Amino acid sequence: MNGLTEIRWHGRGGQGAKTAALLLADVAFSIGKHVQGFPEYGPERMGAPITAYDRISDTDIRVHSNIYDPDFVVVVDDTLLHSVDVTKGLKKEGAILINTEKDKEEILPLLKGYEGEVHVINARKVCMETLGKYFPNTPMLAAIVKISKVMEKEVFLKEMESSLKHKFAKKPEVLEGNMRALQLAFEEVH
Repeated sequence: MNGLTEIRWHGRGGQGAKTAALLLADVAFSIGKHVQGFPEYGPERMGAPITAYDRISDTDIRVHSNIYDPDFVVVVDDTLLHSVDVTKGLKKEGAILINTEKDKEEILPLLKGYEGEVHVINARKVCMETLGKYFPNTPMLAAIVKISKVMEKEVFLKEMESSLKHKFAKKPEVLEGNMRALQLAFEEVH
């Protein structure tokens, strides 16, 4: 990765988009990157649309604002495609990642003519196979790392395991499930 990478996350309250954005910033920081990770808050409640952001760079980040022209967009809930302009400002040299059970071809008409790369992943399938519960932020986090190339897969997985070991110290089965979800997401995104 050269320069600055900007990522905008779209999700609904309670789906973990904010948590994923902050975790990505933490992991990038732990390997020496300069980072910003922050949510955009309003009067959101569980299920309401939310936005979160990441900036990741090899050098100092001197801008302190929302991200208006992201390199990458992550859509944690594909129902947002009907109500939120998720491609607004998205660079066509970048990419959009969408959590959906649909094929990419079914999603394209909802992207307002976006001409860049479009990637999809069925995060529900990944979660149910690895965690037994639906936490879409875990596979989406791995998928955006793969697509954006903000860090190498092995480095990301090692840092995530270290972070999750601390968080789930008394729940090794949750740690193992999350690590399996991250691994599978790298394979399932296309």
